[in-house]
Amino acid sequence: MIAATGVDESSLHYRGWRVVLACFLMAFFMFGFGLYGQGVYLAELQRAHGWPGTLVSAASTFSFLLTSVLVIFTDGLLARIGLRSLILCGLSALGASTVLLALMQTPWQLYLAYALMAVGWTGMGTVVIATVLNSWFERRRGLALSLAFNGATCGGIVLVPLLLALTGSIGFRSAMLAATIVMVVLVLPVVVIFTGWPAEMPPASGRHASGDDTAAPADHSRRALLANAAFWTMVLPIAIALLAQMGFIIHQVTFLEPMIGRYAAGLAVTIMAAMAVVGRLSLGLFVDRLDPRLACAASMTSQAAALFVLLQTESPTVLLMCCAVYGFSIGNMITFPPLIIQREIGATAFAAAMGLGTSISGIISAFGPGIVGVVRSLTGDYTMAFAMCVVLDLVAAGVVLWRPGKAAKIAAS
Repeated sequence: MIAATGVDESSLHYRGWRVVLACFLMAFFMFGFGLYGQGVYLAELQRAHGWPGTLVSAASTFSFLLTSVLVIFTDGLLARIGLRSLILCGLSALGASTVLLALMQTPWQLYLAYALMAVGWTGMGTVVIATVLNSWFERRRGLALSLAFNGATCGGIVLVPLLLALTGSIGFRSAMLAATIVMVVLVLPVVVIFTGWPAEMPPASGRHASGDDTAAPADHSRRALLANAAFWTMVLPIAIALLAQMGFIIHQVTFLEPMIGRYAAGLAVTIMAAMAVVGRLSLGLFVDRLDPRLACAASMTSQAAALFVLLQTESPTVLLMCCAVYGFSIGNMITFPPLIIQREIGATAFAAAMGLGTSISGIISAFGPGIVGVVRSLTGDYTMAFAMCVVLDLVAAGVVLWRPGKAAKIAAS
């Protein structure tokens, strides 16, 4: 194990922290362009080409669903082409996607750009980041994951306003091209220099301790994962919580604006995003000493409580406080799965479990905004829709605490 090698993971000289920096930048641009930036693309492509919002929205849904399929094969790609090559493929695909978004003229190019974005998610997304950091850290794994995934939130806080500001001054096309160049200049050398597997791999990792850049093929099967009760009691509650979370986030401004105005509603989004960063950092300092299932249930319960209070008040101050409390746990929903997988399923099946779990939760959570929208349309307001989210969070918290016997780790056959 890493701990057995005498490596001091707390030292800033430990190479793993340079890998964290690389993962932070990957998450920053992948989530900035691939998730938060899609609201910018929706507005600008409609303005530039007159395309209906349904066309661009459908492309976004297509991209997320394709991503959920592709991430299943992350472990196989790591074994075949290696970590660094997979990340560089993802960077190339994301760069090609953003350039195409800047230059496109026809709808088919939009779908091609979003398909390339899905390939980018496969090479630079959650599964790859969690897998590489899992191999570098043992005692400080939770902190490393929290710091790296904070890049995702920072991408929304920094990159989106920057794109909007640049679009206003030099136009959407030039803004996208300039941001793409910055991404390549920052990420490419960091990936080439810093990323790779540790020279000393944990025996349970399923990879050779050879120091090369290629992960050895794992002999576990996805069928074994699907038959593992511990896997399902992690995946399903995370998927349910993310469904409720996506539903609230997408409809948050629409819900708040009639009560507190557009400016305050925008402030609520900013506060929520900022608290997501604080929440990840706070969790990262302690999560390695906590039971990840218990901490996950507590996060889900806090979100349910915040939504419940949100529905009981019209006070602007209380509403903003509820958004802050809700935001404190937002980012942690993608931090808990790798911690639970490592403890209960094992390192040998880590990449496969992360890929399959991310795929399942991604597909389920993608329906969150639509379900909330349908319930709101049927009832006339958001009371029942957000009450449903409260119930979903509480159900998820209960399920994630269920430990079906002693979880047997999936060993290579």
